[in-house]
Amino acid sequence: MSTVSEYFGSLVFDDRVMRANLSAEVYGSLRKTIDEGIELDIGVANAVAEAMKEWAVAHGATHFTHWFQPLTGITAEKHDSFISPSPDGSVIMEFSGKELIKGEPDASSFPSGGLRATFEARGYTAWDPTSYAFIKGKTLCIPTAFCSYGGPALDKKTPLLRSMEVLSKEALRILRLFGNQTAKRVVSSVGPEQEYFLITKEMYDKRQDLRFTGRTLFGAKPPKGQEMDDHYFGVIKPTVAAFMVDLNEELWKLGILAKTEHNEVAPAQHELAPIYTTTNIATDHNQLTMEIMQKTALKHGLVCLLHEKPFAGVNGSGKHNNWSIATDSGQNLLSPGETPYENAQFLLFLCAVIKAVDDYQDLLRLSVATAGNDHRLGANEAPPAVISIFLGDELNAVLEAIETDLPYEGTQKTQMKLGVDVLPKFNRDTTDRNRTSPFAFTGNKFEFRMLGSSNSIACANIMLNAAVAESLRIYADRLEKAEDFETTLHEMIKKTIKDHKRIIFNGNGYDEAWIKEATEQRGLLNYRTTADCMPHLLDEKNVTMLTGLGVFTEDELRSRVDIMLDNYVKSVIIEANTMVDMARTQIAPAIEKYAMDVATAAVAKKAIVADLACGYEANLVKKLSQLIDEITEKTDDLEAALLKLPDTEDIMEESCVIRDVILPKMSELRVPCDEAEIHTAKSYWPFPAYEELLFGVS
Repeated sequence: MSTVSEYFGSLVFDDRVMRANLSAEVYGSLRKTIDEGIELDIGVANAVAEAMKEWAVAHGATHFTHWFQPLTGITAEKHDSFISPSPDGSVIMEFSGKELIKGEPDASSFPSGGLRATFEARGYTAWDPTSYAFIKGKTLCIPTAFCSYGGPALDKKTPLLRSMEVLSKEALRILRLFGNQTAKRVVSSVGPEQEYFLITKEMYDKRQDLRFTGRTLFGAKPPKGQEMDDHYFGVIKPTVAAFMVDLNEELWKLGILAKTEHNEVAPAQHELAPIYTTTNIATDHNQLTMEIMQKTALKHGLVCLLHEKPFAGVNGSGKHNNWSIATDSGQNLLSPGETPYENAQFLLFLCAVIKAVDDYQDLLRLSVATAGNDHRLGANEAPPAVISIFLGDELNAVLEAIETDLPYEGTQKTQMKLGVDVLPKFNRDTTDRNRTSPFAFTGNKFEFRMLGSSNSIACANIMLNAAVAESLRIYADRLEKAEDFETTLHEMIKKTIKDHKRIIFNGNGYDEAWIKEATEQRGLLNYRTTADCMPHLLDEKNVTMLTGLGVFTEDELRSRVDIMLDNYVKSVIIEANTMVDMARTQIAPAIEKYAMDVATAAVAKKAIVADLACGYEANLVKKLSQLIDEITEKTDDLEAALLKLPDTEDIMEESCVIRDVILPKMSELRVPCDEAEIHTAKSYWPFPAYEELLFGVS
């Protein structure tokens, strides 16, 4: 049996494979394209395509596809076989540099937000050589960017690559000022922790809401949920453990650095965390991880739920985006140095992040905005919708000393005393982990905790890269003109701390008092829903920054607002229609049948013993009848509200109606349905209850 080290990356056309299968000249040219962005020669492309095809065919591949990430939030692929006809009636396997570099999928059915007319179907995919090709099944997948016939980006990859490029450009300007003349690139890296739920396929198939929307729209609270905290880091159940073994193997074959796995807080909830890698590759890997999770779960009779809030009353699922920046030589720019000069550089990059997060709170919030994530943000398992930064006591003390021009005394390392002599002694970290903070510094990186579990990590990292690049651009412009570099540097760091300290909060983000302080005293933004935050993408300061850096065009920004709000509206409409159907055709009839059977039983009891009291049955039938009437009324109200929606044509206005009318009516309908579940015998209830879903996996 092969070891992990032997089969890791076996399905990836990575650097090892390229070095072994390409000539030294071709390999060197390709590396320059990957490392320095030099344009790829068609002759080199042809050589790479031939080697890639030979390698893929040797691994059983029969087709190739340009694998891309449209604005649907998932991946897309169109498969073409390698075969070409031969004069003798047989076929030969061919793949050209032209086919490698450019593809032409039909773009008419992908979201465009008005970037092209419906009848303009032509779109292009362009090879991203910085992200390795891989084999999935019998298909060679070539990571690509996706654009319309006129050139605007129709995907998440293109703006991400642009944001990485501009971040590198502005960071290099700062490094040159600190005397670093050797760094060629600055790279942002990400390690996205992925949370998910596993339930049995049998139960999933019986829930219309799960099949149509990914979450339960009804469900009474079970007798036991997560109150005992006994699932978190608990013993992994055999079925789940078998799933995790297969999942790791599939991910490792694709070169995905799956590292940590464990049970999460909620019953049936789990987490997988990878090792950090370059942001665009991490984005590709996370999309693949979600896909492979779902496919692998099915092989074990399970369904992997990636919705942010599949069950009310227990923790939802997020995706913690651990972000850092480093030079191509591996120097982490968010790590303090050994010398005062290195620490000054660290503090400047730290201040760039602080300034970026404060100046562009709205962009970070809207980058994680979806109908699903709206249910999760602000609950006890997720940070609030208010953005803040956690730095920890030591860094906070450093910044306060700089702001006040007082000497920094330093913090003494505290040795942890565990009270047992045999246990090792070790120093406590100077920075705790604040799981209530949306944006926490955790040593040499920042953990952005607001992403939802089904989100592409591209959106958040586009905004983060761009906002930090803008801070660095402003700093570089000032420092390059400074007559006294050190004085200007000190004053700039000091001014940043003073101007942006409102965004720093080291306390409990779940505390209601903090939300009040944040919004009323500090003036921080609190956009609770997608409808609240998404239009702010078009605020003048955001358009100016994002277009000025070349990350988006203004048309591309407008398209994103339309697409995201349209997705929000459609997602909720599907949920609302599903609720109406389930309440009317499943829940109400089940309650009615149970009520009739209880009434019939009461009559039968009376017939046997004339003076027998039937108060229990009478009260239950009365209660159930009242609930049926309420369910019918609330169902009709929700349906009527849905029927009025087509009269609203403006997508921003429609999203506000969804937020202010449809979602509240959905909540109103759920209340009597969940109460009825409590009063109805389990054998009558038409679909699996929460206790079965959450505790049904062996």
